[in-house]
Amino acid sequence: MSAESGLKDNWALILGASSGFGEAIGIELAEAGMHVFGVHLDRKSTMENVERIASQIREKGRQAVFFNNNAADPEKRRETLDQIEGIIKESGNPSGIKVLVHSLAFGTLKPYIGASTKEMVTDTNMNMTLDVMAHSLVYWTQELVHRKLMVTGGRIFAMTSAGDHRVWPTYGPVSASKAALESHIRQLAVELAPYGITANAIRAGVTDTPALRKIPGNETIIGNALRVNPSGRLTTTKDVAEAIVALSHGGAHWITGNVIGVDGGEDLI
Repeated sequence: MSAESGLKDNWALILGASSGFGEAIGIELAEAGMHVFGVHLDRKSTMENVERIASQIREKGRQAVFFNNNAADPEKRRETLDQIEGIIKESGNPSGIKVLVHSLAFGTLKPYIGASTKEMVTDTNMNMTLDVMAHSLVYWTQELVHRKLMVTGGRIFAMTSAGDHRVWPTYGPVSASKAALESHIRQLAVELAPYGITANAIRAGVTDTPALRKIPGNETIIGNALRVNPSGRLTTTKDVAEAIVALSHGGAHWITGNVIGVDGGEDLI
């Protein structure tokens, strides 16, 4: 498939679309003219928020198709992509998926060493965290390319964090997943270059999201960020979403294989 350098009438596929970064990115890409496929995992109690996000996208004149399932489940991934492929083909529009965003935030927050074995991370915990938050990017990308659903000029973005190189109690498994995710991005950047597809990791500054609030000691993390950030504020999900829109346009075609900081200089201090 091929597409113009513009975003209008192409599709974005967002893994982790129902809150935080995924929510903001979906809305911002819709503002730029893109239709949005969203994959999320929500209980009935939070589905109202999902409907709100989809409605905001549709209010911008864009299509919004959301799938409530486990993005790390191989069978669910194939079922979702079967439906996505059918929707694109039925639309009669030659465009396909131009932007893939990996923003899955579901992992274990346990220390490696604890007073008892019950407190420590297990091999099951570790494997699940890396599978969801890192390895799933590779599997989704493989299927998109194999099915020829990703357009030439496509962009892949994976959400990482300063936890890729900093240590925080209980963050070890997630930190390992961020390091693996960045390694996957570098490999994908090289292997996807012949297809005209770029791959970059976005290292957001400390952002007040539901995922951050689940980290024990998040108040200290927020306080430290406010103290050191040159702009004196936290990063917002809109900051990150706007950066991704900018990087999705044609002029950014030579930017690939990077970890791009979107933090107002926070990680420099």
